[in-house]
Amino acid sequence: MFVADRLGWLSRVFHLKGSVLAVIWPRIAVVTLVATAFTVAYLKTEFFHISLTTTPFTLVGVPLGIFLGFRNNVAYDRFWEGRKLWGQLVNTSRAFTRQVLTLTSAPVESTLRLDEFRKTIVRRHAAYVHALRLSLRSESYNELTRFLPEEEVHNLRREPNAANAILHQTGELLASAWRHGWIDSVLMRSFDQSLVILADVQGACERIKSTPMPFSYTVLIHRIVAIYCFLLPFGITETAGWMTPFVVLIIANAFFGLDAIGDEIENPFGHDINDLPLL
Repeated sequence: MFVADRLGWLSRVFHLKGSVLAVIWPRIAVVTLVATAFTVAYLKTEFFHISLTTTPFTLVGVPLGIFLGFRNNVAYDRFWEGRKLWGQLVNTSRAFTRQVLTLTSAPVESTLRLDEFRKTIVRRHAAYVHALRLSLRSESYNELTRFLPEEEVHNLRREPNAANAILHQTGELLASAWRHGWIDSVLMRSFDQSLVILADVQGACERIKSTPMPFSYTVLIHRIVAIYCFLLPFGITETAGWMTPFVVLIIANAFFGLDAIGDEIENPFGHDINDLPLL
């Protein structure tokens, strides 16, 4: 995720990294070239005087701006919910690790076994968080070998939900520790509550990933923006004259930019520069 650190106003205006200009500049270039060709043909020839009034563009432009704003608000709600969920995952992970290290105890003769149990649980939980990240980004589970045996990672690849499988196995290990008397029955509820919170956060993150914006709505917005920008020279050349390409460039940058921002933040768990840093 790109974070601009104390950039001045002018620097923000001309800053390219983190903006959607890298994505939309080909569209803007094509629209501007079309507008330039039409303007030259309109002003330099007598037989190419195809012109519309600005009325239809005014009527379409206002609701189009509203629709784009609504879509971006919905996309940002998804982005912000993803940020809150991942923050909750981080906080619960810290609390769960503290519980494992401080709320477990064993007789002196079982101290070494308890230490090994603590290390196993903590490493498994780190594997769980990374497995969830990899699942949300549709990536391979190969890097989980840093935390789990290679054979177990191989078996996880066949699981429909690797993160949930790891969390389930963690619950079984905690239950085994409770049966050995390493976890008090009252404190066991705290451990179970942490696992419940982790499962809720995982389910909410998976809901965001598996439920994108309705495709028909997104396609409709893309089409209207494209048609509007390509036809704009037909409505403003008579009044804007040689400034038509410049006006089209500005308006296309606004509409294509808003459209691209909605696409970029719709899935907060992706790899775009403005997506959440899940590390």
